[in-house]
Amino acid sequence: MTLELIPRERRPLGPGAVHVPGWLPLDRQRTLVEQCRRWASEGPGIRAAVLPNGGRMSVRTVCLGWHWTPYRYSRTRDDQDGSPVAAFPDWLAGLGRAAVADAYDDPARGRAYAPDIALINHYGPDAGMGMHRDADERSPDPVVSLSLGAPCLFRLGNPHTRGRPWTDVELRSGDLVVFGDESRLAYHGVPRLLEHTAADVPETGLDAGRLNITMRVSGFG
Repeated sequence: MTLELIPRERRPLGPGAVHVPGWLPLDRQRTLVEQCRRWASEGPGIRAAVLPNGGRMSVRTVCLGWHWTPYRYSRTRDDQDGSPVAAFPDWLAGLGRAAVADAYDDPARGRAYAPDIALINHYGPDAGMGMHRDADERSPDPVVSLSLGAPCLFRLGNPHTRGRPWTDVELRSGDLVVFGDESRLAYHGVPRLLEHTAADVPETGLDAGRLNITMRVSGFG
């Protein structure tokens, strides 16, 4: 990994949105990559979701807890083979609680966080994510986002429009972003992966591209 002359520091991206660089140590990154590979190979496997207009997303996704199909959730993989969605593990919820506590510097808020949905997205070299809101859940609790592998440009906008104002930030392997409160329904996206060499990416065991794990609280009861 290239040494940085100026260390990256945590910073707010908007009201209730925080970027914490290098939050995941390398050994935890490797463990998560191994686990993501297992989830992606179980049952019908990882897939690129089809949008209502017939277009296919450029990222591939596997879900835990609840299965997301644009734009709804179910307990079964309705756009695949109808099998039950993989369970959301307690240890991953614990990681989400630690992320919220650290991002907001509020242990009590972390303890109260109870995620039951995870979307694991794999970005290939040409993949991206358009500006969208995570609005299919009923809970106002924050979204926890963990980055693994190749760096990307992450764009956090506002809750009212896909256009400006927005904030762009480079996310690298191990980075954490938490967005809640006023930014919980902010439009956000990943315009592209950033140019990099093998030396720029830590040895996580990820063959290529980027993995993004996002945790949410469904509020479905």
